[in-house]
Amino acid sequence: MKIADLIDHVASTAGVEKTVAKKTVDAVFAGIIEAAKKGDEVNLPGFGKFKVKDVPARQGRNPATGATMDIAASRKMAFSPAKQVKDALAS
Repeated sequence: MKIADLIDHVASTAGVEKTVAKKTVDAVFAGIIEAAKKGDEVNLPGFGKFKVKDVPARQGRNPATGATMDIAASRKMAFSPAKQVKDALAS
């Protein structure tokens, strides 16, 4: 599913115009990103949790040459689905 498909789905399900659905979807994603920037966890009951994890700096290898290289510390966003989502995917 692409963003346009999601917007179409929201518009038809909620019975609103596509422009309103696009603003709504964009606002939801912006809210999740803002919370992630602050390091906050976003908990959506019945759907799952978005959480930012810090990945420490580490040593890695260049697969082409085998040379050791430093990989900088970073932050990544992880998603943990709720039980309802896991159950829906299992059936």
